[in-house]
Amino acid sequence: MTAKHILNATGVVPGVAYAPAAWARPRPELPDPNSTISGDRTESEIERLQVAAGQVSDGLKERADHATGHAAEVLLATAKLALDKGWHRTAVKAIRGGSPAESAVVIAIDKFSDMLKSAGGLMAERVTDLEDVRDRVIARLRGEDEPGLPSISSPSILLAEDLAPADTATINPELVVALVTVLGGPTSHTAIIARQLGVPCIVAVGDALRDIPAGELLLVDGAHGTIELHPDEDGAVEAVRIGKELAEQVAKWEGPGRTADGEAVQLLANVGDASTARQAAGGVAEGVGLFRTELSFLSSELEPTIEQQAKAYDEVLKSFPNSKVVIRTLDAGSDKPLAFADLGHEDNPALGVRGLRISRSSGGLMERQLDAVAQAQSEANRDGAKTWVMAPMIATLEEATWFAELCRERGLTPGAMIEVPAAALLSHELMTVLDFVSIGTNDLSQYTMAADRMSPHLAHLTDPWQPAVLRLIDMTCRSGELTDTPVGVCGEAAADPLLACVLVGLGVNSLSAAPTALPAVGAQLAQVTKEQCRAAAEIAINSVDAASAREATAEALGI
Repeated sequence: MTAKHILNATGVVPGVAYAPAAWARPRPELPDPNSTISGDRTESEIERLQVAAGQVSDGLKERADHATGHAAEVLLATAKLALDKGWHRTAVKAIRGGSPAESAVVIAIDKFSDMLKSAGGLMAERVTDLEDVRDRVIARLRGEDEPGLPSISSPSILLAEDLAPADTATINPELVVALVTVLGGPTSHTAIIARQLGVPCIVAVGDALRDIPAGELLLVDGAHGTIELHPDEDGAVEAVRIGKELAEQVAKWEGPGRTADGEAVQLLANVGDASTARQAAGGVAEGVGLFRTELSFLSSELEPTIEQQAKAYDEVLKSFPNSKVVIRTLDAGSDKPLAFADLGHEDNPALGVRGLRISRSSGGLMERQLDAVAQAQSEANRDGAKTWVMAPMIATLEEATWFAELCRERGLTPGAMIEVPAAALLSHELMTVLDFVSIGTNDLSQYTMAADRMSPHLAHLTDPWQPAVLRLIDMTCRSGELTDTPVGVCGEAAADPLLACVLVGLGVNSLSAAPTALPAVGAQLAQVTKEQCRAAAEIAINSVDAASAREATAEALGI
C-alpha cells in the first residue's frame, strides 16, 4: 500500500465507483473428513446428500432462468455439476464407509479436484466450480445460507477472495457498483460476466485486499486498476461525477464503429443464444462476431439432431437478417466434456482433443453441425446475407483446408480462430484457403505465455497486453493485409477500449465483445485517428511488459 493508501491491480472493466465495501459471504468451515457415523444412519445420510444437492441444482437452474448469455451458461453448467454422478458415487461410497454426508462431500470433491489440478490447464479451471458446489451442498446440509453474495440494500463495492462463477452471474449492478477480488484474472468468469453487466471490476489484488474491513469507503477506478482507501470525499465525488459524464457520453454513442478520421471498424457481438442475440440487435452491434454453439451440445446427453441444431442457429441468424453473423463450430472437449463424445482420460487435456479436434474425430460430428448451419441459413431468409463459420483450435494448413472444403460444399463462408501460436505463425498460408480469421485472445495469450489463464498467480502473464501476444496479432494482421483477408478479434481483449485502439492500429478490421462493452469501445475509437492507433500499436508491441504497454499507450493517446 502506498502513502496515499492506493492498491494497484488488474483493471478489467472500466468505470469509477465510490461506496462502502461489502464482503461476500465466506465459504462454510469444512467438516473433519475423518468423522464417522453409526451404520443405522447410512441411508438417511445418503438421502440428506441427495436432497441437498438437488436443492443446490434447482436453485442454480432457477437463477439461470432469469439470466442470459454467458451468465446463463455458467449457472446451468454449475447446476449440472451439482448432480454429477461421478462425485455423487464417490460420496455415497464414503457414506457407506461410515462418513457423515458433510464429510463425504469433502472426500468426494477433494478427490475430483485433485484429479483436475493434476491435469492442469483448462481442466483445472473446473476446480473453482467443484469447490463452489461443495460449499453450497455443505451449507444446505447444515441448513445455512449458501456462500456468495451478501444481502445488501444500498450501493456497495463487493469484495471477495474470488467469486464463484455462479455468484458473479447473478450480481445486481444497481447494488453492486464495483467488484474487486483477491484472486482472479482478466479472462476469468468473474471478469467476463462483470464486463457483460458493465460493473467496474478489478482482479488479482492480492493479500492486501483482505485488510479492508466491511464498511470501509473505497474509490475504485476499473480503467486504471486502482482502489483508494478512505479517499477525500470531495475528490471521490468529483471522480465519480467525471466517470458518469464519460459513461453518459458512451451511452449516447450510436455507431457505427469508426475512428475519428472515418476508418471503419466493425463492432460485433459475442452471443451464446437467441436471447443474447436479440439483446445485441437492439443495441449498437453491427452483427455477430462470435456465436458460441456449445450450449446446444453441453446440456444434452445425446448429440442434438440436425433439425434441433438448425432451430437454435436459425433464431440467432434471424436477429440480424441483413448483417454479418459468425458462427463458431463446437468448441468442446477439455473443460467442456460431451456426454456423447467422451474420448476418455487425457493427461494434459488443455493440450488435448478439443475444438476442431473433437469434432473431426467423432464420426461426422462436424459435418452434421455444418449441415445444420446450412439448413438454418436457408430457413432464416436473411436477404442474401452470408453466414460465416469458423473452427476453433486450428493449428495446421491441412486442418484449415479440410474445414474450408466442408464449408464451401454447403455454401458457407469458411474461417478459423487464431488461438494457437502455430496458427498465427502460419497465418499467411491459412489465409490462402480461408476467407477470414478471428483472433481468440484468451487462448492465444494462454498458449503463447504457457500460463493457465485462470491462475491468479499468472494473471500478469495471460494479460492480452503482453508484447509477445501483440506481436502474434501483428503478424496475423500483416498476413491479412497481404492476402486481403479480414482479421477480427473476438476474445476479451476486444472489450478493452484502450486495447481496441492498439488492435485497430495493428490492422484488425472488426472487434467482437459482449454487447454491453461495445458502446465504450466505439466511443473511444471515435476519439482517435487511425494514425494515432498505429502509433499506439508500435509503442505497445515494443514495450517490455503488459503493464508498461498499457501505461505507455494511455499516455500516448492522452487517456
